[in-house]
Amino acid sequence: MGRVSRVEGRAQSTAVAPEFREALAEAYMLNDRMNQIVLEYLDPRAWRLKPPGSGVRPIVAIFTHVHNIRRKWIRLSAPHIELPVELDRERCTQKQARAALGDSARRCAEMIREALTGDEGRIAKFHRDGWAPKWQSGAGMYAYMVAHDAHHRGQACMLAHQLGYKLPMQAISGMWSWEKLWNECGFAGPR
Repeated sequence: MGRVSRVEGRAQSTAVAPEFREALAEAYMLNDRMNQIVLEYLDPRAWRLKPPGSGVRPIVAIFTHVHNIRRKWIRLSAPHIELPVELDRERCTQKQARAALGDSARRCAEMIREALTGDEGRIAKFHRDGWAPKWQSGAGMYAYMVAHDAHHRGQACMLAHQLGYKLPMQAISGMWSWEKLWNECGFAGPR
């Protein structure tokens, strides 16, 4: 069934033009490239270091959570897409996290493409979690997915700094060199 919104009393499909749909999928991959930069430059000594205080997760737990939540989104919202491998924060290495995040990002980009095809789309609803209300797939879904990654990426960067393993300036500036990131991802650039 297609998704329809009401604009000035008339029905309108929520389908997105193919070029824009692809641009959003590429932007999600660029978002993951920023995660990859953090993992690339993160001092391995900070990976499992237990932060002071109760209830504070180590960096390994943050990145395994990001990946496993993506996995959950795919399982609940797009069960026809093959699930990426689940990560165990007790055993996961930085290298495994990088590979798994790259895989889950590609599958989430596929889900984004499919969710924004309108009437012919296979993903009508976005399920964030079993306890959460289901949303129409679309802009809100996309924004939530990017915000979730960005929130946890920021946590990891801050935690590394607090633990005495501040990321080098080239990593921080690299996350904001978007033209370079587009190129590294193999994309033409922002559109």
